[in-house]
Amino acid sequence: HVRLVESGGGLVQPGGSLRLSCAASGNIFSTYDMTWYRQGPGKEREVVATIYRTGITAVEDFVKGRFTISRDSAKNTLYLQMNNLKPEDTAVYYCYAAKWDDSVWGQGTQVTVSS
Repeated sequence: HVRLVESGGGLVQPGGSLRLSCAASGNIFSTYDMTWYRQGPGKEREVVATIYRTGITAVEDFVKGRFTISRDSAKNTLYLQMNNLKPEDTAVYYCYAAKWDDSVWGQGTQVTVSS
């Protein structure tokens, strides 16, 4: 069964950068679509960015130009590069893997943007 482990969260000042990582337990990127979600305090979980098994990426408008999703198949690792962070980016960030007959969530990593 696929396992996902996120890392890289932390406290950062507004305007700063963080890179989140999501390590998968196997070589899954050719069969799973990978998505970063986030859930801010008092908010519903929302999609941030997706990289499909084809390699095509999609980034939500509210982070477009600031966040980049990528993957390293050799390392079985998904990334979310976050630049110019804002206080409203404060959330728990989750990675999610999905294919037609399976889906898996990571445990989440906390990102706090504050001065």
